[in-house]
Amino acid sequence: MTRVLAVSSVFPPHRHPQAEITAALARFLPPGPDTALLRRVHASVRVESRHLALPLERYGPSNDFGTTNALFLDVALELGGRAVGLALADAGLAAPEIDLVLSTTVTGLATPSLEARLASRAALRPDVKRVPLFGLGCAAGAAGVGHLHDYLTGRPGHAALLLSTELCSLTLQPTDTSMANLVAGALFGDGAGALVAVGRGHPLHATGAGPTVVAARSRLYPGTEHLLGWDIGHWGLRMVLGRELPDLIRLHVAEEVETFLAAHDLKPPDVDAWICHPGGPKILDTLADALSLPESAFAASRRSLAAAGNLSSASVLHILGGIQTAGPPPPGSVGLMLAFGPGFASELVLLRW
Repeated sequence: MTRVLAVSSVFPPHRHPQAEITAALARFLPPGPDTALLRRVHASVRVESRHLALPLERYGPSNDFGTTNALFLDVALELGGRAVGLALADAGLAAPEIDLVLSTTVTGLATPSLEARLASRAALRPDVKRVPLFGLGCAAGAAGVGHLHDYLTGRPGHAALLLSTELCSLTLQPTDTSMANLVAGALFGDGAGALVAVGRGHPLHATGAGPTVVAARSRLYPGTEHLLGWDIGHWGLRMVLGRELPDLIRLHVAEEVETFLAAHDLKPPDVDAWICHPGGPKILDTLADALSLPESAFAASRRSLAAAGNLSSASVLHILGGIQTAGPPPPGSVGLMLAFGPGFASELVLLRW
C-alpha cells in the first residue's frame, strides 16, 4: 500500500481576521441591502481568519484578468516552492528522488504548468513524470492522493509528490452581488500544500509515520454539471454555486460514503479520523447528519475552516497535516479523506495508520 511520508501547508504572509476582510469587501458595494447581506454571510460561515495572496488594500474592481493571473503565477510559485521544500525535508527525501509530481490548482492559469515552472528551482529531475490537473476544484486534493496511489501501486519502488496551490482570493469579483460570489468572498482563503508518498517497495515505506492509502474512489453525479464551477470570461473566474448542493450531498454523497466503506467491511462510526473538505459549515452539518455522526467527527475540518477558510484543493492536505502534527491516531486507526468538486463529483480515499 502507498505510504504518506509527509504533508506540508504554507500560507501567504497577509493574514487578516474575518471582520477586516468583511469591512474591506463591503467598501466595494453601494450602501444598502447588498452590504447588509454580505455582512450576514460573512458572519455565518464560521471563518475566523484567512491568509490572502495580496495585501488587503490591493484588492478591487480595477484588477483585470491578465493582471490578476500574473500575480497568481508569482505568488503560486513562491508558495509552491516552499510547500515542496518543507514536505521533502520532512519526508527525508531529496528532490531528485521524486519520480512523479502531480500538481493541482483551479484558481489560476499556467502554461507551462506550475510544476514545470518549479522543477528547476526545486531541483526535480529533468525526466520527472508530470501530471498537471485543472478543473477538479476542491476535490483535487483528495483526487490527487488517489492518483498518486494508483501510480505507486504499479511502481512500488517509486516516490511521488502532490502539490496543491490555490489563491482563491484572486478570483473574487468585488462588485458582484450574486449569492455565489458573496459566499465565495466569505469562505475561501489562500494557501498551498504538498504531500510526499512512496510505494510499498520503497526503502522508506516501513519507517514512515504517516497513514497508508488503502483504496480510492471517484464518482460523478450525472445531471449536476451546472451546480458548481467557474463562469469564465473577460472578467476572470466567476463562481458558480448551486443552492442544491447540500441536498445533493444528503441524498447521494452520504450513500456513496457508506457504500465505499462497506466494500471494506466498515461503517461510518468505524472511521477514527475524518479528513473532510470544509466546503462550508452547512456542508459539514449536512454530511454529519446524513451519516448519523456527532458534530465532533468533523472537528479537524471545522478547525481548518476557522483558521484559514476554505482552501479549495489544499484544504484536505491542511487537515491531514494538522492531524499528523497533533499526534497521529493509534496504529490500526481508520481515516477517510473526502472532498467535493465540479462535475458535480466526490472523491474518497480510505486511509489506515
